[in-house]
This record gives sequence, structure tokens and C-alpha cells, in this order.
Amino acid sequence: MTTPNRPDQGIRPFRIDVPDAHLEDLKDRLARTRWPDQLSGVGCGYGTPLEYVREMAEYWRTSYDWRKEEARLNEFPQFTTTIDGANVHFLHVRSPELNAMPLILTHGWPGSVAEFLDLIGPLTDPRSHGGDPADAFDLVIPSIPGYGFSGPTLDTGWDSARTAGAWDELMKRLRYERYGAHGGDAGALITRELGILKPDGLVGVHLLQIFAFPSGDPNEMAELTEFERQGMEILANFDAISGYVKIHQTRPQTLAYGLTDSPAGQLAWNSELFMGFRGENVDNVDRDRFLTHVTIFWMTATAGSSARQYYEDARTGAGYREVPNDTPTGVSVFPNDFRSVRTFAERSNNIVHWSTFDRGGHFAASDAPDLLVGDLREFFRRFR
Repeated sequence: MTTPNRPDQGIRPFRIDVPDAHLEDLKDRLARTRWPDQLSGVGCGYGTPLEYVREMAEYWRTSYDWRKEEARLNEFPQFTTTIDGANVHFLHVRSPELNAMPLILTHGWPGSVAEFLDLIGPLTDPRSHGGDPADAFDLVIPSIPGYGFSGPTLDTGWDSARTAGAWDELMKRLRYERYGAHGGDAGALITRELGILKPDGLVGVHLLQIFAFPSGDPNEMAELTEFERQGMEILANFDAISGYVKIHQTRPQTLAYGLTDSPAGQLAWNSELFMGFRGENVDNVDRDRFLTHVTIFWMTATAGSSARQYYEDARTGAGYREVPNDTPTGVSVFPNDFRSVRTFAERSNNIVHWSTFDRGGHFAASDAPDLLVGDLREFFRRFR
């Protein structure tokens, strides 16, 4: 399933091939799940509802087709390389256009490289998707160290800033002299850190979220639009009930035992953010895409190692720190998300592009790919 690490700096071909025995073990474990009880009439108030997890687990066991999803991922060239002691898995999809701009895309938690499947065609080959060939990109889509097919990290300190440095090394290793970067969720933290690092050749960063907060000045709050106020309410609600963040930041190893041993546990845990905590996103989630993310976590046993990114960031402040990001920065704001606030973001970021949309959410690459493709094209045109 994975290519063993070698202590060189080479780039090695990679292909996903989950053994049949692992898939049979998954189905067997799902069939033997020991389910908890649930209070009646509480909905999502105490966490992910039992009926939702049971229904999704049964679909995962009996109807979801991993081989189909695996084949789709394997349509794209994949590789691994060792950077700063960590294995890094990535897709590298070149455009048929000669002057394509290199762009590195970074997924979030609890996602994977599969987040970007709907973006690859339009971004690499706009000519075939109703776009302008001058907007073409060469795409590099890595699995964050500790996530998915990159496998567990082997030492401490893999915060978002360290990963950003690894991304620059990856792009240099691929011989790209100029490139852009995009990310959402945990990938937004890494991508902003890349902007702070501002390595030679980085032309701009594009984010789905900028985690910038009120300064305490009451005038600042008074000037917010209604859209921004609603976004702050979403963020406040998230902060109040996002227990997974607190546990990732403090006890990722303890969490890992349950999630690595129980696929139903992994499913329920990963559902929290995708569902929207109150269940508001259930009908908008592509269950097969979501289960592809969950299956990747399960098959690679990376529940604990992916959570360590939160632990490390909590100790260094990476991703959230208000240090200057001088790299030209674009932001896409989607309504079913935290709704970044421009006046807050401008305190420490070089904002040159800001777009607000009327549909889409936290994982816009999957639920509003057409809007995100258009915004990426628009933002990066200025650097071509």
C-alpha cells in the first residue's frame, strides 16, 4: 500500500493498492461494532447522532466501493519523497499547456488529497472545461505529513510552519522556480505559514479561511457587516462545541487508540466537522467522497498522527499567529463557513484579493468546486 522510505532525496513512483484482506477486515469490524446508547430527542446536542453513524457505517460496509475510488485516485500520477525526515506522498498532475503555472494545493482535516478531485481537470486543462488555456496550472497535491498516504510522522515538531518549509522544498525538488499555493482548513494554516516564510519563487497564497480574530476594539466590531456578524456567530459556536480541536491539541495519543481500532469510531469522529456540529451539512455532504477520506484515515492508521498537527500548532502558534504575511494573499469566503473578516485579516496579511460567495462551505473544493476554480483562476492571473 505504501512505498518504504529511503534515506535519499529522490522522488519515487507510488500507486495506491489496499490489500483485499484489509478491506475484508474493515467490513468485519463494522459488522461487529459495539454501539453506544443515546438519549432520546437530543439530536446533535451531545455529539454525532447514533442513527447517523449506524446508517453511514452500514453504507460503508455494504455499498461503498473503495476500489472505484482507489481507481479514480490512481488515474493521476502519484509519488513519494522524503523531506526533513518525513515521508511525503503527493499527486503531480501536469497541464497539457506549455506555460502552466505551478500550484500546490493543501487539504485539511479530516480530509485528504481526494478533496481536490473535482478541481484537477478544470485547473490543469481549462481548454477542455470551457475555460481559457492561459489559466492552466500544473498541480502538486501533497498529503500533509502525518496524514493519509504520507503516513505517520516520526518525530515531534511537525507544526504548520515546518510543513510549509517542506512544501517549498517539494516545489524546489520538482524544479519549479515560481509557484502559487492554496489551502483550506488545516491546509489554510500551512499555506499562510508558507506566505509568512515567503521563500524565493512563491508568488501568492490563496486561502479558504484566514483565522484572524477581533482585537478587542469595540469600534472594530461595530463596523462589521451583517454577513460578517453571522460568520463570527458561526465561529463562536464552533469554538464552544468543537471538542475534537481541544483533544487534538492536548491528548492526540490517547485518542488514537480508539480511532485506530474502531472504524465506526473513526467515522463518527471525522463526521463532526463535515456534519457542521448541528447536522446542518448532512444533506450537502457527498457520502462517497466523505467515506473516501475516512477510508484513507483508516487504512493508513493516521488518526493519531494527523491530530498531532493541532498539538504542535497549539504550542508554537503556527497558523494563527499575527506575524506579518507579506506575500500577496487572496481569500475566498463561503457562507457555510467561519466567514473570514477582511478588516481583521488585513492587520497582518497582504490582502490583494477578497471574494464572497452565496453558496459553498468549509470544504469548498468539494461542495462548490466551480466557484473555487473561478476564484483561483482570477487571483493567480496577476502573477502570470
